[in-house]
Amino acid sequence: MAGGFPQGGDGGARTADGRGRDGGVRTAHGRDSGGIRTLPFPVGRSVCGVGMQIAPMDPDRTWRADAPLDRVHRIDFHVVMLLDGGPLRHMIDFTEYEATAGDVLWIRPGQVHRFSRDAEYRGTVLTMQPGFLPRATVEATGLYRYDRPPLMRPGPAQLTALRAAAEQLRREYEDTATLPLSLHTAVLRHALTAFLLRLAHLAAGSDRAPRPAEDSAFTLFREAVERDFATNHSVSAYADALGYSRRTLARVVRAATGRTPKAFIDRRVILEAKRLLAHTDLPTARVGAAVGFPDAANFSKFFQQHTDTAPAAFRAEHR
Repeated sequence: MAGGFPQGGDGGARTADGRGRDGGVRTAHGRDSGGIRTLPFPVGRSVCGVGMQIAPMDPDRTWRADAPLDRVHRIDFHVVMLLDGGPLRHMIDFTEYEATAGDVLWIRPGQVHRFSRDAEYRGTVLTMQPGFLPRATVEATGLYRYDRPPLMRPGPAQLTALRAAAEQLRREYEDTATLPLSLHTAVLRHALTAFLLRLAHLAAGSDRAPRPAEDSAFTLFREAVERDFATNHSVSAYADALGYSRRTLARVVRAATGRTPKAFIDRRVILEAKRLLAHTDLPTARVGAAVGFPDAANFSKFFQQHTDTAPAAFRAEHR
């Protein structure tokens, strides 16, 4: 495959077991989730070991020698690609995105994706570890807004501003001589926030920004669902655990997503079931058990209700 990434780390996929310092939740199936390999953030390859990297994409630099990019995998960190080349096709959670020069691809932690084997990925790539930014910045920049599309097409003025912000961030990232590490890291966080705020504005378009209190409440709910969806499908249980009434939870989830809390939970369960059916050889019964349905018949009924397709037929369609 032509096109590459900052050189990856050496460690194997690790189990993710909760929230980062920013409130972001590592994938619930952070280990080799039923056969879907999860690649960890390569901390050891970052300049000064900080929780981000930014570099040109280069055909001679690869992610990991033992993990071909054109195979389906997950990551437990953010990847933002600001493209200078193309066209190319990039699969993210069952959608093939067609991108070209000037486009931006944003892949979030836990999403299953695959690079094109023959396409050249040229431009700038930013990778960021959950926990590098504080919660307030996470909410302001929509780091975990999985409802927003990964592909963005900025206009000329927006693209110029994004490239300038990315170049400023790269200069700060590479400048390790003029500041002590603590200040270098603080400056990086500010420069990264400026870049991500521009990106968030592009992703949100003209959407009305949610009120901070609602956004915080939804963030807590989203984190809880991401952590527990495989064992807990009850809206009441989430509301009780978070200290909200069902009515309050319904209001904030609908404001953030346009869906009910139950629909939000079910959507997350279905996505994980689709990932496991399409990208692993787990028997259907084990896929059901992995997403909270110990009874295979109940899982099949649930899956068909939400997709109009039986699990076996969905698997056959995506093989």
